Amino acid sequence: MSLIIKTKKLTKIFSNGEQTLVALKGIDLEIEKGEVIALTGASGSGKTTLMYMLGCLDSPSSGEFFLNGQEVSSFSPRKLAEVRNQSIGFVFQNFHLLNDLNAIENVVLPQLYGGIAEKTARIKAHNLLEAVGLEHRLHHYPNQLSGGQRQRMATARALAMDPFLLLADEPTGNLDSENADRIIDLFLDINQQKKTTIILVTHEKEIAKRAHRCITINDGQVA
Repeated sequence: MSLIIKTKKLTKIFSNGEQTLVALKGIDLEIEKGEVIALTGASGSGKTTLMYMLGCLDSPSSGEFFLNGQEVSSFSPRKLAEVRNQSIGFVFQNFHLLNDLNAIENVVLPQLYGGIAEKTARIKAHNLLEAVGLEHRLHHYPNQLSGGQRQRMATARALAMDPFLLLADEPTGNLDSENADRIIDLFLDINQQKKTTIILVTHEKEIAKRAHRCITINDGQVA
C-alpha cells in the first residue's frame, strides 16, 4: 500500500504576542491509502488542529507534511486552495451547507470552482445525491431537510471532486444514534467502493471502534 499522509515532527504554535500555545508537539504520522482512521482525544488535545493541518486548511509552524507524496507544508495559500478543491473532501459537524442553494446546487458548486462544465457537474451531483439516498430531495434546501439528510447532502458535496482523502470533523455530533450509524455506514461504503482514505475526528467510542485504526492525540502528541 502507498502512503497518503506522512508527517515528520509536525508542530503548530499559536501566539498573540503575549501568550504562546503549542498545539501540536512534533507529530509523526503515517496513513496508508484506503485506511479509515478515527482521530480521538479530549477537547483541547490538538486533534482538530491536526485535522486542519492534514486538510491543508492551515500550515504548520515547523516540520514536514507529505500528502500523496508531495511536501505541502510550504505551499502558498493559492496552491493549498487548489489541493483542497482537487484532492480533499470535508464533512463538518454543522454541515456548512449554503442555505440559499438546493441540494443539487450545493453539490454542483465545488465542481464549478474546479473547472467542470455545469451540465457535467449537474449530472454528477444527481448521481452522488442518489448514491447517498437523497434522490427524492434534489431540489430541497438544507432547512427543509433533517439533520441526517443534511449530513448526507454534505457528504455528497464532499465527494463532488472525487477526493482521495475525506476528512470528517465530528460528523455525527449533531445526530441521533440511528442517523449517526447511517452516516458511518455511508462512509464505510464509500471507503469500500472508492478506496477513499477517511479520517474521522470523533469523541464517540462506538464510532471510533468502526474505523480500521484509532489514533489518539493527547496534549498535542500521539498518545
